[in-house]
Amino acid sequence: MELSVLNIKGEDTGRKVTLSDAVFGVEPNEHAMYLDVKQYLANQRQGTHKSKERNEVAGSTKKIKKQKGTGGARAGSIKSPVFIGGGRVFGPKPRNYSFKLNKKLKSLARLSALSLLARDNRVSLVESFTIDTPKTKEFKGILSNLQSNGKTLIVLPSVDKNVVLSSRNIKGVKVATVNDVNTYDLLNTEKLLLLEESVNVFENLFSAK
Repeated sequence: MELSVLNIKGEDTGRKVTLSDAVFGVEPNEHAMYLDVKQYLANQRQGTHKSKERNEVAGSTKKIKKQKGTGGARAGSIKSPVFIGGGRVFGPKPRNYSFKLNKKLKSLARLSALSLLARDNRVSLVESFTIDTPKTKEFKGILSNLQSNGKTLIVLPSVDKNVVLSSRNIKGVKVATVNDVNTYDLLNTEKLLLLEESVNVFENLFSAK
């Protein structure tokens, strides 16, 4: 698959880059993507939820009524879960929701997501550029030239602080490096903007695995 390289004005530079089928042309594995996204979302959970059980709530332990003769069920403590203000039965406790996945499966998931975007013609190549000082207005102009109005994921070959600072206040725009991009971000974007150098970094990254 060949893609034309655009400049930051949205103009065709006349150069074309061939995307490797080993990275952008694999058969998408839906289950691998599902597991990788599930792990990503699980890792975002704090797991600090907590409710008090009957031994933790404040209240008297005095028997609130006699055992027999009332016509109702017996009750021994106001902290019982059947009463308002009592403890909760089997309530949530702090826990870690994260789980492990095989590295090869995670690689397959990312390759599947990249291939889906390429198959749907949602990948654009942009020649490498730099921003001297962080300016949101200037960066919005670049996105407008590239016709990126919806959710956009920009993948850089390496960290560029000025690009990150220029984009972080723009709704729906996320910047990541090749090493940091994940399956969730790839599937959650409408358009993928790859810097020209990022293609080689992607190919080198996955060929080494």
